[in-house]
Amino acid sequence: MTAITVNFNSIFELTDDQFYQLCRENPDVKFERNANGELIIMPPTGGETGNRNIEIAADFVIWNRKTKLGVCFDSSTCFKLPSGAKRSPDVAWIRKDRWDTLTPEQKEKFPPIAPDFVLELMSPTDILQETQAKMQEYIDNQVKLGWLINRKARQVEIYHQGKEVEVLESPTELSGEDILQGFLLDLQIVWE
Repeated sequence: MTAITVNFNSIFELTDDQFYQLCRENPDVKFERNANGELIIMPPTGGETGNRNIEIAADFVIWNRKTKLGVCFDSSTCFKLPSGAKRSPDVAWIRKDRWDTLTPEQKEKFPPIAPDFVLELMSPTDILQETQAKMQEYIDNQVKLGWLINRKARQVEIYHQGKEVEVLESPTELSGEDILQGFLLDLQIVWE
């Protein structure tokens, strides 16, 4: 099952509050919206992808608890990007000083902020070009560093603002560079 995109714009346009309410009233369905306001219905992940997502997220949480540099988010968090798109990366991280600029209400709903870092782990049902476009959308919306992990191809695409996408073949680890200072992701948990 792949993501389904539905365009209701010629009939009605959902406000941010209506989109938030739609998500709240349908907690078993994962919705996103692109910058054009089209509704994207995301399929659930399978067991293998879900397991690897949580293992990866655990590494981020442990690192962040030690460094206290920011705030980590899982795949159920939807961010309102500057373009108006509402996206939910598999893992996201925001520097603490940036997160603290948001009001309690902004933090409670879909935070109107681009993460500093995002990670997408491709599921077997994901389409590479669509996921690459999503990664580019993140970068175009002020995300500083993004990792697209493609288990099937054993590749990682690294996205930076103002740089060409870097493709790594079967890397053993990834560095958080100057964005996630001191963070290293051991990719053994992904390739197993």
